Amino acid sequence: MPRHSAAKDLSLKWLELFQICAHKGSLRAASKETGLTISTVSHHLRNLEDHLGIELFNHARRPMVLTPKGQVFLRNIDDALYAIRKAKAEASAGTIAEASLLRVGTIEDFDSDIMPELAVFLSGHMPNCNFVYQTDSSHTIIDMLGSRNLDLGITTTPNERARDLQERPLLRDPFVVVLPLGCERPVSDIVEGRSDLPFLKFSSNLIIARQIDSQLRRLGWSSLSSFECSNNQTLMAMVASGAGWTITTPLLFSRAKRFSSHLRIHRFPGKSFSRTLALVATPDCSRSVLELVDGKMRALISDYAIAPQVQSNPWLTESFRLIN
Repeated sequence: MPRHSAAKDLSLKWLELFQICAHKGSLRAASKETGLTISTVSHHLRNLEDHLGIELFNHARRPMVLTPKGQVFLRNIDDALYAIRKAKAEASAGTIAEASLLRVGTIEDFDSDIMPELAVFLSGHMPNCNFVYQTDSSHTIIDMLGSRNLDLGITTTPNERARDLQERPLLRDPFVVVLPLGCERPVSDIVEGRSDLPFLKFSSNLIIARQIDSQLRRLGWSSLSSFECSNNQTLMAMVASGAGWTITTPLLFSRAKRFSSHLRIHRFPGKSFSRTLALVATPDCSRSVLELVDGKMRALISDYAIAPQVQSNPWLTESFRLIN
């Protein structure tokens, strides 16, 4: 192709749009993420290719496919853009008190006690800041961080590391079995399907449900379920009524205070397994804000979740803990 734009300065906008298109594989997806028109995105990509004098994409293919030179360019650009964004955030952060906007996403596991306390704490330390709090599923929060619609999220650790997000593990949250109070059958009999008590499970579209199902398959256990629910409180209510049993975590169990006197939690029989909850942030989130949220979240999780559960169930001491 003819190259007439070599004298034009390399634009950071071109590089950012190239990165988004390369990862998304679509001009339309890049347009949706950035708010630019498809024609504008295409124009910026053409300018970048003209400037470099190479084809970065095979424009005859749909979805968009990188050329070999485009693949090499992407590997270098990912690292470079991450460094640029991090440097910009640190340079422009100022003090915590000067922060003007913070958008936080969290899974519902924290929304009863911990997030309200965090909100009050942050408003006191960041008096000039406008806050946006959102509760959603882990995968939605990760997607919103990737598209820069959130600054930080408190969520289940993603299975695949997002391209430029910072991840700080917070909590190891082991899976446990929850039975109705007074149930006398051995836990192993119930989990392995040797009882009449039905399995009440999380909805299969949730990450936690997939983790539980994978572990049961690995162990060769197939507990049939006639009840699925996305809400932990509803599951706890059903178990408390004697309608069945479930698998959850101590963090989620700690939210079921209304039903806890009718429930008992037990070690998962056989090989134990757990999930990790983490603080995940974009490179644009300043280090000082990240440190502030990280420190407060650890204190709140310890006070509201870990301490009460370990006191009631000392066997959780080693497995239900903060990650340093």
